[in-house]
Amino acid sequence: MTSLATRRIQLKNQLLQQIDALDPEDAILPAEHPAIDQMICELESLNPIDQPLRPEHWPMLLGSWAMVYASRGTVVTRRINRQFPLPVGIQRVWQRLNGPEGNGAAIGTENGAVLSIPFFGELTATVQGIWQPYEEGESARVSFGAISVQATRLLGIAGLHLPQITVPVLEFLRQEALWITSYLDEDLRFGRGATGNLFVFRR
Repeated sequence: MTSLATRRIQLKNQLLQQIDALDPEDAILPAEHPAIDQMICELESLNPIDQPLRPEHWPMLLGSWAMVYASRGTVVTRRINRQFPLPVGIQRVWQRLNGPEGNGAAIGTENGAVLSIPFFGELTATVQGIWQPYEEGESARVSFGAISVQATRLLGIAGLHLPQITVPVLEFLRQEALWITSYLDEDLRFGRGATGNLFVFRR
């Protein structure tokens, strides 16, 4: 094993230990964790897979990933902090990537979160969209076409099998964003938003 590969593994272990030491909810809320951000940046420079969005890397890229860290929170967590009068708990956040249908080049994505709401129960919210990778194989144009909400626990009662409500996002309301996959290995992935926000996903 080369010295760079050894350094990457050591740094990866240190990063995951630092993230695991955080409260899971705090790790995805807006907060300052400069030591973690520095380790992410160093690992990005040791990325073992160039052009991670190229089709030959999709077997490693596709599937379900748990989001375990967001350097400035997420769109959902930032809005919750600003707009909800009651404390809303975030149980987990995930991202599921699916291969294209037919001969298309787009990657299907589903971003989801399980939220606990006082006096109500538990709510699962997901947004469905697509990644359109650019030729350089690292960044993609992302847009979302539908939003789904389902009550998965109501007033403390689980297993109710309540219907999922899905609302399409009208074409003129859809917004596109740039998403960069800056690191990928067998069980760890980093993403960067257009503003530089850092995201860490684990299998």
